[in-house]
Amino acid sequence: MDAIQSNFSAGIALAENMTEALVSLDNLAWNTSLIRKRVGGSARIMGIVKANAYGHNVHRVAETLEKSGVRDFGVANIHEAIELKTGGALKKPANILAFSSPLPSHIPFFLHHDIEMTLCDSLTLQSAEEIAAAENKTIAVQLKVDTGMGRLGTPPAVAMELLRQIDHSPHLELKGIYTHFADSSTAEGTTKQLDAFKTLTAEYEHASSKTVCKHAANSGAILSAPESWLDMVRPGILLYGYHPTKNSPCRLDVRPVMQFEAKVIFVKKVPAGTTISYNRTWTANEPRSIATIAAGYADGYTRALSGRATVMINGNTYPQVGIVTMDQIMVDLGTRHDVKTGDTATLFGWEGIGADSLAGLAGTISYEMLCSVSARVKRIFI
Repeated sequence: MDAIQSNFSAGIALAENMTEALVSLDNLAWNTSLIRKRVGGSARIMGIVKANAYGHNVHRVAETLEKSGVRDFGVANIHEAIELKTGGALKKPANILAFSSPLPSHIPFFLHHDIEMTLCDSLTLQSAEEIAAAENKTIAVQLKVDTGMGRLGTPPAVAMELLRQIDHSPHLELKGIYTHFADSSTAEGTTKQLDAFKTLTAEYEHASSKTVCKHAANSGAILSAPESWLDMVRPGILLYGYHPTKNSPCRLDVRPVMQFEAKVIFVKKVPAGTTISYNRTWTANEPRSIATIAAGYADGYTRALSGRATVMINGNTYPQVGIVTMDQIMVDLGTRHDVKTGDTATLFGWEGIGADSLAGLAGTISYEMLCSVSARVKRIFI
């Protein structure tokens, strides 16, 4: 029995990964330090780690953010909150806020796992008070105010009444009030929403004689609107190494945290007239070499990139040709190259093309490009 068979029989997995997402925790820590320097010491940082930390792995990202002094975390829903809370990455007390408005069946889980719950309406408020009262416990809540995003939240006109209801609910504890900007790429895009939010929160704090954590600034507002930083900021895409838009008035020297790589699994020479991939959308106009790379749309390399993108192999850039398939793409190596089977192709990252530039070719944004890298792509933490 040869060594490979022996190791396989012994249950030791030695198979080389076909696709990998390298995750630089050092770059994540670097980006966090830049954000902290930008906003100063008066505003807390809530690390946005929803969607498995934008595809980077929520546990390793949260662990690194905690080591960088972050004590607040934002996730999409109760399921993500429980995964983070029980996953063992956080070693110190932390505040975890679930942004989604919960279903009634979700409310007990906020109570049992000590997760901060978003409140948007009176019915959810009443359900939360009743469930918490039945167990003689308290649910931590944050009120979401819709100042113009049009997604979740209570309108400012009725927010004061909900805040009064919270204050008169003995089993609810108000931990914060927040809103979300629809267009934070410029200061002008935040002004109307921020004014409505600050008017509401000032009225509440004056009427109640309480001070509450107020937060509104996402990555765009961190760059463009210092007046929106308030008590806490919520960086998302900045943490992972990209700017939310190309025209941000302030640029930070953030570094990509993920590099998406895949193996070259086949190299062949083709004569002129050879077509490549489904529907024969690309034809060799002269004899060429073609490499097949083990990543496709099932790995997160979207089909919209077909015939538009480039990849880097051994320091050289080559065009992707033909339709992107589920498990593989093909690239044109030209007539002279040094590429061989087993070489590593960089699809995006800190080398070669960035996720933001690649996203532009696909007609999307860097957020989606990062989140789309699928679970079958092995994460390697460096």
